[in-house]
Amino acid sequence: MTQAPRDWQGKAARRAARKARAATALGPALHGKRVATEALARLLDAVIEPFDRIALEGNNQKQADFLADGLVQLDPARIHDLHMVQSVLALPQHLDVFERGLASRLDFSFSGPQGARLARLVQEQRIAIGAIHTYLELFSRYFIDLSPQVALVAAQSADAEGNLYTGPNTEDTPAIVEATAFSGGLVIAQVNEWVGPGQALPRVDIPGGWVDFVVVAPQPNVIEPLFTRDPAQISEIQVLMAMMAIKGLYAEYGVQRLNHGIGFDTAAIELLLPTYAESLGLKGRIAKHWALNPHPALIPAIEAGWVESIHSFGSELGMEDYVRARSDVFFTGPDGSLRSNRAMCQAAGHYACDLFIGSTLQIDLDGNSSTATRGRIAGFGGAPNMGADARGRRHASPAWLKAGEQARAGRRGAAGTPRGQKLVVQMVETFREHMQPAFVERLDAWTLQEQAGMALPPIMIYGEDVTHILTEEGLANLLLCRSDEEREQAIRGVAGYTPVGLARDARMVENLRDRGVIRRPQDLGIDPRDATRKLLAAHNMRDLVRASGGLYQPPRRFRNW
Repeated sequence: MTQAPRDWQGKAARRAARKARAATALGPALHGKRVATEALARLLDAVIEPFDRIALEGNNQKQADFLADGLVQLDPARIHDLHMVQSVLALPQHLDVFERGLASRLDFSFSGPQGARLARLVQEQRIAIGAIHTYLELFSRYFIDLSPQVALVAAQSADAEGNLYTGPNTEDTPAIVEATAFSGGLVIAQVNEWVGPGQALPRVDIPGGWVDFVVVAPQPNVIEPLFTRDPAQISEIQVLMAMMAIKGLYAEYGVQRLNHGIGFDTAAIELLLPTYAESLGLKGRIAKHWALNPHPALIPAIEAGWVESIHSFGSELGMEDYVRARSDVFFTGPDGSLRSNRAMCQAAGHYACDLFIGSTLQIDLDGNSSTATRGRIAGFGGAPNMGADARGRRHASPAWLKAGEQARAGRRGAAGTPRGQKLVVQMVETFREHMQPAFVERLDAWTLQEQAGMALPPIMIYGEDVTHILTEEGLANLLLCRSDEEREQAIRGVAGYTPVGLARDARMVENLRDRGVIRRPQDLGIDPRDATRKLLAAHNMRDLVRASGGLYQPPRRFRNW
């Protein structure tokens, strides 16, 4: 039997058909690539089909909120069973599409403020989760088996050719747009402003040839100052932990290339660099190169000459003028604005950094950690990429080599092929808010796996990648553990008065302390009485503004003076 000739231009034909429907539906509301603001619903109704994969730009910070509003307004009798593929579920609209019956399947990375609602919808079987990804993992699948049919993205401005300027918050836009535009999909961008004839964009971040439609939103897109921490809220316990991190980790290993997670714990480290770390003579020896958003808490260290370079996942509201004035440190364009890129920065954090230090909600006796707890599916974001040993790494550094030597000397075997190890640190207080213990015998992730029918429990960072656990009780170096039993007791030994900590074998814990596997503040030469807020290089937001020379302009909710 003769096989019928295959149509090798199916994607192109379907894309052309969608664009033709849009042109018919929009009529005079379409001028070139520009769509009238009030015609957004007609555009989306014309180009989106049932069962489409939709990449809606929901980032850590920048949100395509106007496009999300338009998507929610579609008729579920016509548009249904959409497969949403997006980094972050940040806005109510991101879950409204499921409650309204427009979407049924989800692949994502982080849900943040929507975590509790997501858990409820999963329990009600109104959302089928494909997987909770890391950012790099999801971006990678955009180019393999999750290529979007329609991408809805946000930018600062556009010109008549459809060129986009994303401004400091580029974030996920390049990965989303490229995967869509070159696999037969349509790209729709909301922008804050239109650049008229005779005017030029500050720079072209997304070429117009990759963009099909542009609509000016009625108000600027939402940007969340996710990484801003007020120094006034840093506790003396967090100062103590930061001192242990600097002396027991950064100085011990000579860490020069690193990534900090979000939180007051790491903000305390940043604010101790020009003070406590300076007193230890560590300037020029540690913390020089960063994969990091423009944290305001890092301003004093930058001004004191500690920081040589910062590449960023996204920007931070209020830091625009400061970044422009410190272009030797940040990656900026000719216009002076930051060029962020989440995919590139995730890759930098995974392969080029020697240390990741972050926090979590739960840690078990194997060192596994997760932010997915009962009634809340928060997802992971980039932590599993930042907090994982890069097995493909081939370049050496002193910190990487030293950690690798300790790993071989421990239970992983003294013999074998030499290689390094990334330092992955979980920095947590033993009790979280509402006195919930951070250390548990069994992660809630196992229960969530059962409830959601997942193939795997949603573990954020696997214990085999964790090298150190730091609490107010001390620092546990898991690299030096010779057995699973030692590893368990090292974790119990820094778990404080939690049930996990109280179940420690006191004699074995003291033996581990004698060997330097566990080190209390005193073992590091730190007197807890010295851990006061006086050590912070800035004590409040106003101090950060002063340190920046008035360049930092905090968002209104942080202006507490």
